[in-house]
Amino acid sequence: MTATLLAKEPALNEARLEAMVEDIVAQARRQGASACEAAVSIESGLSVTVRMGEIETIEHNRDKGLGVTVYFGRRKGSASTSDFTPVAIEQAVQAACTIARYTAADEYAGLARKELMAKDIPDLDLYHPWHIDAEAAITLAEECESQARDTDKRITNSEGATVSSHQGLRIYGNSHGFCGGYASTRHSVSCAVIARDDKGMQRDYWYSVARDRLELEPAAEIGRHAAQRTLKRLGARRVKTQQAPVVFAADVAASLLSHFARAISGGNLYRHATFLEGQLGERVFPDSVHIYEYPHLKKALGSTPFDNDGVATYTHDLVCDGMIKNYVLDTYAARKLGMESTGNSGGFHNLLIDPGKLDLAGLLQQMHKGLLVTELMGMGVNIVTGDYSRGASGYWIENGAIAYPVEEITIAGNLRDMFMQIKEVGNDVDIRGNIRTGSILVDGITIAGT
Repeated sequence: MTATLLAKEPALNEARLEAMVEDIVAQARRQGASACEAAVSIESGLSVTVRMGEIETIEHNRDKGLGVTVYFGRRKGSASTSDFTPVAIEQAVQAACTIARYTAADEYAGLARKELMAKDIPDLDLYHPWHIDAEAAITLAEECESQARDTDKRITNSEGATVSSHQGLRIYGNSHGFCGGYASTRHSVSCAVIARDDKGMQRDYWYSVARDRLELEPAAEIGRHAAQRTLKRLGARRVKTQQAPVVFAADVAASLLSHFARAISGGNLYRHATFLEGQLGERVFPDSVHIYEYPHLKKALGSTPFDNDGVATYTHDLVCDGMIKNYVLDTYAARKLGMESTGNSGGFHNLLIDPGKLDLAGLLQQMHKGLLVTELMGMGVNIVTGDYSRGASGYWIENGAIAYPVEEITIAGNLRDMFMQIKEVGNDVDIRGNIRTGSILVDGITIAGT
């Protein structure tokens, strides 16, 4: 079996992989395992990069993998292989069983409850193969980069334009009798360029990503947008250290929601490693904030009908009226906390926040004076304490409009305070990831500059 078959006959591959998973589970049970789960996947992809009009890289990938986990009571063992021959599969199962026999028992280990397994798996429209060859991908990347470089003579260098296409098929099954899977695709076009003037150099980028290549932005438009963003940053300066309101542009505002999701994730909760421990039912955002998970959104990058434990995913609130309504739990963490899985083994699936009525321009008008952040750097976020400090760049806003670009600054605060100081969420929602949010206006953040 090769990954090439996925594009031609995904249904045929799905049936063969399901049979493989079911055989693995049966083998494990014959060797004495009280429970077993297995996952098999095949993937293929193409990525090309063109830089300064020349082909820089062409990458083809074809991968496959198999993972098996067995339980002897509460003792667990796991093994994996990329060899799909019967002998290799049998050896992987034997290795997992051997490991399990000699590991210490963990009272929280085991499969998710059978009643939680996904049933009537919906079609989420995630598979849209792009039959593009390397030559066509190179032409598209050249178009994207040339448009960026031709936009303005101040565009003097390039980090390149990249076109990529990926498709995969994953099947998961366990000894509850559950076995299911689906094919998916992900395509993208990106470009990053460098501009120079008498005050120095600046870099910026733009990209488009989608399940369906027909929903990608045109390559020329991506290049043009990357160039325009880069040119706007020329002449950047620092600002004085102060406290001021900050608008996080939509594509960086997603990081705020990501920090929140980490803070209410099961692993951090049972390890007592989060500043939001014990906050279920407590208000941590303004009353207007509604954050929820929507895993069955068709064609979305984070959509899935079931999690890595086979548990059915479902739409549910994480925050309603500013209060935490649910944690983000997989099976193991839920048991540790004496709770039920929320279908989040492997992470969250399409995290959304309700947008307000204002677009980015409207948010800047409301802020009147402050900082628009368009890029964040560094990893200065402590989930244990909530302390937040990251390098940033963007634009200084005066009278509700961009006054000049800024760089080499740090924004700092505490996430607990920052969450409560959210004033507005924009309607300029960025849909290019697993988190969908508009720009977010936060009041009273410390800006460290000169």
